[in-house]
Amino acid sequence: MIAIDAATAGRERLLPRAMAALHGDSDRWPLWLPVAIGCGIAGYFALAEEPAGWLGAAVLAILVAAAFVLRARPVVRGVLLALAAIAAGFAAIQVSAWTADAPRIERRLPATTVEARIEHAGPRESGMRMVVQPLRIDGWTGPLPRRLRITVPARMGDPGLAPGRRVVLRAVLLPLPAPAVPDAFDFQRQAYFQGLGGLGYATTAPRLVEGEAAGAADAIAGLRHTMTQRIQAAIGGAAGAVAAALVTGERTAIPETVNVAMRDTGLAHLLSISGLHISLVAGIVFLALRTLMAAVPGLALYWPVKKWAALGAILASLFYLLLSGSEVPTQRSFLMSAIVFAAMLVDREAISLRLVAWAAAAILLLVPEAMVGASFQMSFAAVLALVAAYEAGRPRIRALRADLGPSGRVFLYVGLLCFTTVIATAATTPFALYHFNRFAAYAMPANLIAVPLTSFWVMPWAVVAVLAMPFGLEAWPLAAMGWGVELILVAAAWIAAWPGAAWTVPAMPVASLALCTLGGLWLCLWRHAMRLAGLVPILLGLLGIGWYQPPDVLVDGDARAVAVRGPGGYWIFETRAAEIVVDTWLRRAAGDRLPWPEAAGSPHLLPQCDQRLCRFRSQGQRVVVARRRDGLTEACRSAEVVIALVPMRWDCGRGVVAIDRRDLEREGAHAIRLGGGKAQVETVAAARGRRPWTATIAADEDQ
Repeated sequence: MIAIDAATAGRERLLPRAMAALHGDSDRWPLWLPVAIGCGIAGYFALAEEPAGWLGAAVLAILVAAAFVLRARPVVRGVLLALAAIAAGFAAIQVSAWTADAPRIERRLPATTVEARIEHAGPRESGMRMVVQPLRIDGWTGPLPRRLRITVPARMGDPGLAPGRRVVLRAVLLPLPAPAVPDAFDFQRQAYFQGLGGLGYATTAPRLVEGEAAGAADAIAGLRHTMTQRIQAAIGGAAGAVAAALVTGERTAIPETVNVAMRDTGLAHLLSISGLHISLVAGIVFLALRTLMAAVPGLALYWPVKKWAALGAILASLFYLLLSGSEVPTQRSFLMSAIVFAAMLVDREAISLRLVAWAAAAILLLVPEAMVGASFQMSFAAVLALVAAYEAGRPRIRALRADLGPSGRVFLYVGLLCFTTVIATAATTPFALYHFNRFAAYAMPANLIAVPLTSFWVMPWAVVAVLAMPFGLEAWPLAAMGWGVELILVAAAWIAAWPGAAWTVPAMPVASLALCTLGGLWLCLWRHAMRLAGLVPILLGLLGIGWYQPPDVLVDGDARAVAVRGPGGYWIFETRAAEIVVDTWLRRAAGDRLPWPEAAGSPHLLPQCDQRLCRFRSQGQRVVVARRRDGLTEACRSAEVVIALVPMRWDCGRGVVAIDRRDLEREGAHAIRLGGGKAQVETVAAARGRRPWTATIAADEDQ
């Protein structure tokens, strides 16, 4: 009885303390605005059916009106405004989905003539990849898709493909591929919001034709293309491709071996223009302008040269944003950089959590679909964690810097660099695990080498090279930049070869990512000790990875591949042009492609295959894969689960789970879990529901 009374008293004391802490952090409440907007966006994507188009705006209007009427009651008004922020996010993504709707390629179209205007063209190891705006597709009736992505094989050459040019070619057009497994990455959804209506590959060499003059967007894209080619020609090789990515954001020419090495060492963030790059360019321009103007006494004494330099930094970062393609991380970085230097213009504090919150809210309202992408999640997670950490440690860092001499400050810089790497890696790890199923074990030593090289050598020379390009003098600064990039690539390859450099982990459930996100926000946005409670959902979210059980059987939506789980991976039955699908299955299971057993006797299953059937037993159930029609009758008689890679004209009967080619075309990829007396079947169609981007399930991808 005494223990119960003590527990009750403890809870009664805890609630007032929590309320007092929340009240004490009342200046932090606005920081949750983008979180509320994000909840509305997440709610939209979680729906199984598309809601009425007026729903978000109507609810938002009602809540805002109610908050105005009840403005004399602060608590009620605050709750209503929080709900209004959620409704604003829901309304924003509804508007974005409505404006993104456009025709798409619904089925494979054999080689047909396409006339289009090039929006983007970038080299790849296999040839040239173009994003084009179709102007004419032979045989197509009705409105055209907004954009197509077409690959031109290297053997066809490059007649001068560049943004703004008009091109005619014959190409096979394909629908967008559906997810490889339920709850996997949804390329159709991403493409829907990008206005991408289909894929294709050229069957004849493209031919340039005369067209209308290019607009401003084409002019910028053309400048980007020209600068990319000049950088790659001056430096050459993988270093040239990486250097071009750092300047123009064009990453298509980077070899896959380099991408893998950078990803496995935690350096992939250097290849995507984001906060580090924008802040370096803005900072370099600011320091250069301020130093030059300070050297002129007539300017330094009588004019606000610091503010002029800040304005120059804003313009330089705006040019960098436009040149690099204006991707989401770059937009966020530009907004934050612009606000930082704008604060200098009005003599206000620059970097703060409020700045991060306003930048996040702006992007979520303007580009709400970005919230479900890896780039938005990882870039904001890193920035939020770093700003929160340095805000908490700023007094101690200032005290240390004041007490240290020159050599001590060097050690302080190295220590802060390590601290920054640890914080950024910890903040982005849950998102890297969810999206890529990879963890870079040696990110700290890799970043200790690469980040200083990038900051003090590579990017300063990049700025000099861009300034020298109009005069044709970029060769020597690009050569110097290339030396630094080569050192980064050598370090990445060396560290990636260390034992255990990268770990593959099983698929992370969405609920686990939500827990980690909520915990991280709680930890960063509050100020009092109650922020430490955020560690609990983070820990639970990471433990959730261990709850994932890979499916026992996986079937591709195009009936090109079937995988059966064994010890440590999957046996693959069919592999007709399905390498990407199979790689996704293996990555999400953190498994390997198992060698086919030469003899029966495996304790897990006994696979036996001939020209008609593949048989195996798992979890006490018999599963048969029918590869031809003449094996269907025997399959139905001898198994509890039948997977027919051909259409079935009859039902196998009661108690038999049967999946045929028509089911796969209609429902997409299937995941089957055996055991418990009955097979549990999950499909891509059931996981995604009926949304604007789910009109096409089956898709060929012969590229």
